[in-house]
Amino acid sequence: MMPFAIAGVQMYVNALQSNVDGMIHRLDLLMSRFPWTQMVLFSELAPFGPLTKFSLPLRNETVDRFCEAARRHNIWLIPGSMFETAEDGRIYNTSTVINPAGEIVCNYRKIFPFRPYEGGVEAGTDFCVFDVPDVGRFGLSICYDMWFPETTRQMTSQGVEVLLHPVLTGTTDREAELSIARATAAQFQCYVIDVNGLGAGGVGKSCVIDPTSTVLHQSAGQEDMFPIEIDLSHVRRQRERGMKGLGQVLKSFRDREVDFSVYDRTSGTDAYLHGLGPLVVPGQDTSGAARADLGRDLGARPGTHDTVGAPPVLEKTQESAQAAVGMTPGTNAGGAPPITN
Repeated sequence: MMPFAIAGVQMYVNALQSNVDGMIHRLDLLMSRFPWTQMVLFSELAPFGPLTKFSLPLRNETVDRFCEAARRHNIWLIPGSMFETAEDGRIYNTSTVINPAGEIVCNYRKIFPFRPYEGGVEAGTDFCVFDVPDVGRFGLSICYDMWFPETTRQMTSQGVEVLLHPVLTGTTDREAELSIARATAAQFQCYVIDVNGLGAGGVGKSCVIDPTSTVLHQSAGQEDMFPIEIDLSHVRRQRERGMKGLGQVLKSFRDREVDFSVYDRTSGTDAYLHGLGPLVVPGQDTSGAARADLGRDLGARPGTHDTVGAPPVLEKTQESAQAAVGMTPGTNAGGAPPITN
């Protein structure tokens, strides 16, 4: 058994003032109650909330305070994420990993901002993989990143056994996100530590999932501190022998007989995706029906076969399609918080 104690902190996040003092207070309380905790994870954008107007340089006084807190408690600390203003003026959603000596091990810029709602935020391009000595390999992704399994594939192919996943989800897709978290744990035979916030920080429902997709803890809609002792030998056994002695998915992917042309942007395999329209916030649909022009997009007449054996492409009728309700995006300067995922 290789136990390691990780605690998530699900807390109320204010959008218009700093939450840093509250984070450190809760951290002190957590370590007083559960001194055996070895790593602590907060939710996405917990320190200053979801407004980019509070963006700071990568190294700042707040990060220094978190480094001191990690050193004082002798813990690994991931204080959620903050908006970072880079030297060239671009803004990123950035998370920092701090070791028990109070040193910054790595910084991670969210690869998939929640576009089009998370406007004005640039995408990172580097993955975050780090080792906890004598324990195992950890990876970090932020919220919407998990909706793209390639992000987890990249890290688990490098040996990541625990996926740390701070989120800010205050929208109706939280249940879908929880399903994705369970699927991720099963697909990649890893622990998933998923921490959401409250208030401007989300709707809660943080969770810890083991490599068999079993939910070890599920928070509700109130503040919660949940230290969980995980066993990384459990990951290694699942990967060696298969989930519950069954699917050996990582080895099966390794031994695959096919490469996926969709990842070659010049292959043309993804031509359909280019017909989906621009990545923009939807407006109100006043047409009375959602019209599907899929047949014309694919070059086939409705009701005909494009290729041998292909099913007919049919137009949607008013009875079979409901009008989609658009959402108004939030603002990044003094208005309501943007929708973040």
